[in-house]
Amino acid sequence: MPTTTRCGTPSAANSTLGGVPTIHYLDFASRGRGQVVRLLCEDAGIAYDDVRYSFDEYPAYKESKIAQLNPLGNVPVVELGGRVLTQSYPIVRHWARVLGRYEGEGEEERYWVDVICDACADWRTLFVQAFFSPSKDTAYPEHQRTTQQHYLTAIDKLLSSSPISAKGPYVAGTTFTYADMVLYQVLHDEGLTQDGRKGLGGIRG
Repeated sequence: MPTTTRCGTPSAANSTLGGVPTIHYLDFASRGRGQVVRLLCEDAGIAYDDVRYSFDEYPAYKESKIAQLNPLGNVPVVELGGRVLTQSYPIVRHWARVLGRYEGEGEEERYWVDVICDACADWRTLFVQAFFSPSKDTAYPEHQRTTQQHYLTAIDKLLSSSPISAKGPYVAGTTFTYADMVLYQVLHDEGLTQDGRKGLGGIRG
């Protein structure tokens, strides 16, 4: 059976969103695209009901409970105020607009945040293909040598050459946005944030 945990105490941010969201997602050791939805909730002080499915039980629920909520059969799925929200990055972008936070200040920053988010999405797609490949033993090491290094280097160059990012420690300079969460999550899932972030020392300029 899935586990359900109430995380946090309802706050003003919950009132702004319209209630306490119920997040349906995998129990995947804080990994996956959908984890960014939880990260935004934690940072914004949004209480949420965390429904986690093990990998063994998820296929059955995908064809029943999840399919009823989302015809695509994908998670995360969020229930909030009688509505069903799907797709990780549209959810965090939508909540950023509703909350008036996390999307940058002004159109140029919002555009830049979208650029980095979408670059990370492209990277994640290739990571997932390699990590879950039937030939993972060879496909993922090859990914680490090539695709992973390409995206590390490219995103580093994008950020270091941007006058917006140069203003501070975040993608949008001094403003913490959902793009920082998305970037963190793909770095985490690639195993690059553990052991004192030693994995980030391999960026080639």
